[in-house]
Amino acid sequence: MRRRAFIAGVGATFLPARAAFGDGGASELCAPSNDELARYAWLDAATPVRRLGEAIGTPTGYTRATNADGSLGAWLRGLPLRKRGTPVLAYDGRTVREAGDDRVAAVLEMDCGTTDLQQCADSAIRLHAEWLWSRGEKARIGYHFLSGDFATWPRYAAGERPSVTGNKVVWKASAKPSETRATFRSYLDMVFMFANTVSLAKESTVIAKADLAAGDFFVQPGSPGHAVMFLDVATSKTGERAALLGQGFMPAQDFHVLSSGSPLAPWFSLEGDSVDTPFWDPFPWKALHRFPQKAP
Repeated sequence: MRRRAFIAGVGATFLPARAAFGDGGASELCAPSNDELARYAWLDAATPVRRLGEAIGTPTGYTRATNADGSLGAWLRGLPLRKRGTPVLAYDGRTVREAGDDRVAAVLEMDCGTTDLQQCADSAIRLHAEWLWSRGEKARIGYHFLSGDFATWPRYAAGERPSVTGNKVVWKASAKPSETRATFRSYLDMVFMFANTVSLAKESTVIAKADLAAGDFFVQPGSPGHAVMFLDVATSKTGERAALLGQGFMPAQDFHVLSSGSPLAPWFSLEGDSVDTPFWDPFPWKALHRFPQKAP
């Protein structure tokens, strides 16, 4: 069930991004507050960060969507970013996108693990799971393997582990119960091992373009397949919409905010029949998905 081939990627030549943003676009690095350390539990208190919603302004004439308190959209808007000009690193420390790459608007201050697991679909799962963790809704954390088996955090925390033979999964009590962050990261790596773009597409809901909100994602399942996540949405005075998109990729690497290379850069226009991102074929709107509102 190892599935790295499902999430391959090929680089592409892309138009350079514009450096200027409409309503800001600059923020200073500062130590995360106690509230941020609670909301983004992987953060190190000694690591200074920028906040996505402050670091990346909207295009001129656009206004950000209103997010309900505690929503996934509100949580994503506060994501901690590394300093400007940060390269995108692979899980083993290799540089996969150079500092200043015009196709990368920012790099998230979040680990990608030390093995080749947290790739594109996995990164979307990671963000969704971390949001639920931050809300204290740990009982809702659960994702499907490619086999169809549903792997929940409560089960893993209770000490159960999957025994996999071919496509058959049997859960056994084989570890001490633990609800620590280290155990949670181990749980996520287990999910990443057995989930992919195919399982992500199956367990999520196809939604209409008109219903798009931050936290939704494009996913094209297959071998290879890819997924990118909507991090923020803005609307112009005349009703046109634009969005910030982010991705993990292959090999496992830092999650990064993409840049469109258009006059709206780094934002992507949502007005066409598809959305063209710099490292993948254009995503048609039929590829737009949303995580289930409640765990199965």
